[in-house]
Amino acid sequence: MSLPAITIEKLTKVYPIPFKRESVTAVQDLSLTVESGQVYGLLGPNGSGKSTTMKIVLGLVAPTSGKTEIFGRDSTTVESREDVGFLPENPYFYKYLTGEETLHFYGKLCGIRGARLRERSRELLHLVGLEDAANRRLGGYSKGMLQRIGLAQAMIQEPRLLVLDEPTAGVDPAGSREIRDLILDFKKRGITVLLCSHLLGQVQEICDRIGILHRGVLVREGKLDDLISIENQTELILEDASPELLASIKTAIAGSSARLVEERKPQTTLERYFLEVTGGKPS
Repeated sequence: MSLPAITIEKLTKVYPIPFKRESVTAVQDLSLTVESGQVYGLLGPNGSGKSTTMKIVLGLVAPTSGKTEIFGRDSTTVESREDVGFLPENPYFYKYLTGEETLHFYGKLCGIRGARLRERSRELLHLVGLEDAANRRLGGYSKGMLQRIGLAQAMIQEPRLLVLDEPTAGVDPAGSREIRDLILDFKKRGITVLLCSHLLGQVQEICDRIGILHRGVLVREGKLDDLISIENQTELILEDASPELLASIKTAIAGSSARLVEERKPQTTLERYFLEVTGGKPS
């Protein structure tokens, strides 16, 4: 059995307030597991602790208590980051470099050289749809193109885990759709994705499981389909049902000419569910 991609156990992070005898608890007693091969959505309002959690997982911030692991390795160790690619919400790139030069730069930082680096760069430029812009300087890239080159640099060392913080921030609908498709492609390749996003419709389309943080506390966690199912209702989907059968469906369908195609619980939207569990007003 493969190791979980991310394990978080009783994680707490407290920030002291400068010049005051006060502190802010960003994350409180958080425990969750992200299995290998999943797309996991970490959701929450602004200030809920999402970014702090991601930074601790990446070893960028030290926890006050608790621990996090990446594929069984403590997040505080350098070795744990060998299998991780990261795209921050607002990545900074050297705008005078071309797309290809950018990937060469990050590849060399990861210890990749020579023919392997050139081949890997071409492969990634093709993957993110930037082959035609490979020799164009990043200063002339659109926001969507910058996000896609950001995804390419996150993939340069062939990671098993991708951590993406608002990967479609500021991107138009077409570019957002392209990035969504890339994430689904990463999943097909067996790459685990930890996704932080405010676009709940997009999260609903691509995530296997979600965790919702509110004021530093994990208020809901589980399979997406289970969480947004309406527990006290059941849907029956029929094929070739006559008007007479539809009129009597509440009493019986057994023995009729109709075929029961599917039986499942109807679902609310992720946006409505999110607002309900975080104290907002559903639309």
